[in-house]
Amino acid sequence: MDYILKKYCPRIEFDSYEDFYQNFKINVPEDFNLGYDVVDEWARVEPEKPALLWCNDHGEERHFTFTDISRLSSKTAHAFSKLGIGKGDVVMCIMRRRWEYWVVASALCKLGAIVIPASLQLTTHDIVYRANKCSVKMMVCVNDNYVCTQVEGALADSPSIKNRVLVAGGDQGREGWLGFDELIADEPETWERPAEGSSEAVTSTDIMLIYFTSGTTGHPKPVMHNFAHPLGHILTAKYWQQVRENCLHMSVTDSGWAKFGWGKIYGQWVAGATIFAYDMDKFIASNLLQRMQDYKLTTFCAPPTMYRFMLQEDVAAYDLSSIQNFATAGEPLNAEVTIKWEKLTGKKIREGFGQTEGPVLLATFPWVDPKPGSMGKPSPLLNIKLLDDDGNEVPDGEEGAICITKLKEAYPPGLFVGYYGMPEATAETVGGEYYNLHDMAWRDGQGYVSFVGRNDDVIKCSGYRISPFEVESALVKHDAVIECAVTAAPDPIRGKVVKATVVLARDWEPSDKLTRELQTWVKKETAPYKYPRIIEYVDELPKTIGGKIKRKLIRTQDGIVDE
Repeated sequence: MDYILKKYCPRIEFDSYEDFYQNFKINVPEDFNLGYDVVDEWARVEPEKPALLWCNDHGEERHFTFTDISRLSSKTAHAFSKLGIGKGDVVMCIMRRRWEYWVVASALCKLGAIVIPASLQLTTHDIVYRANKCSVKMMVCVNDNYVCTQVEGALADSPSIKNRVLVAGGDQGREGWLGFDELIADEPETWERPAEGSSEAVTSTDIMLIYFTSGTTGHPKPVMHNFAHPLGHILTAKYWQQVRENCLHMSVTDSGWAKFGWGKIYGQWVAGATIFAYDMDKFIASNLLQRMQDYKLTTFCAPPTMYRFMLQEDVAAYDLSSIQNFATAGEPLNAEVTIKWEKLTGKKIREGFGQTEGPVLLATFPWVDPKPGSMGKPSPLLNIKLLDDDGNEVPDGEEGAICITKLKEAYPPGLFVGYYGMPEATAETVGGEYYNLHDMAWRDGQGYVSFVGRNDDVIKCSGYRISPFEVESALVKHDAVIECAVTAAPDPIRGKVVKATVVLARDWEPSDKLTRELQTWVKKETAPYKYPRIIEYVDELPKTIGGKIKRKLIRTQDGIVDE
């Protein structure tokens, strides 16, 4: 048990959070490669070890062992190599939750190539920008008409793209696309690891992965992770999500954003867990609950919004007793959600916090009792401190920016290593003593850290600093509110006032009476000066492809210019 974990972690069992924080270590070899050292190694030592259980809304279901993934990824490596893909080449994948993503990602690791996971929502303009920014050499896409049309529209302005590969349904008559199944059909089932030191071999410091950060304005930045990145996610999978070897773990996410790396491949496979992938056409809370029950998952992770929508269903009618750990990340978790979830399931939701740029940074680890409204405590290895504008650590109870410190002493595995092709931005961000996330938080006397908001999301009104998360947490306690975004709005007298953009729960309708009721509710739940003077009702909130609320977009639409 824990065969691969033990190769990289001197200790994997701990007696307390303090023991974990002080003594957890990850040994990163010079040539770590997920394709060989995890996929192929599991296949070697446990040929029948389950790696992936995939299903969709159309009755399809596939089971894969690590031997299957090893064999298919080797065939894919041969096929891609013939298309000119090798060490350092960049491949963009728009593949939703298709099972082929795990195969392709493993193959690209074996080749030493760089993968850019991308969303189905990208437009032609988005694809052109990414392709030219990173010299994308090949596209691998799901057989979706919108996706294919956007890619085809980008080709004229993306000269680096040489080949396009289509999964799930062959070429379907689309000119210029290669069918994935046909492409790999006759290729050999083994792929030899390049000799150490050869031109094809990679080191742990070579670039493996590029994520484009979700931006509300301007161009997103290409965040680089090296081949050691999967080892950093041991923290995420083993100690926050608490995955179990050979048991089903589900993180609800699309392959196009970093949460997939957090929850559906890297740390989970290092820990020997089996990925459960539900390739849903559309998120429907009752469908998700049904599969959580029917497949008897052991661990589960989803964004707070999905928990909120599941709570609109009869959660108690589903047998979720097999699930030993519920987790959430992506947005701060309102205390009311976890309180309701515990009442219905008997288990608390363990919150985790991080970014595209790294593994889990703060979390409610096994020895940390979840405290509603708190993100938990800092992960080991990352030296997380709350700092003021001068770089000094703030005392308990005061707001500070979450920072990863001591970068020059010991750069933590899993943390991004800069921005692709942007040396000046890289030096400015991670070239000093610490990396500032620009997320504001405060720590209580027990070491629990609570989120305040992005530095530019904090509302400065009438001399007060108001946390949008605190007001949002008060609002979602009301039965009428399923989710909301609190932002600043312009006011001719006060300059700025608090505004709430609200999505109502089922069977509630907007009205002036409800607005007054919600305003009074907030005054009772928190300091009266924090109540929203403006409430706007919408069907859905604007969100990034990663599921985060675009508060900056709401501010911009309201005429607020960030300072």
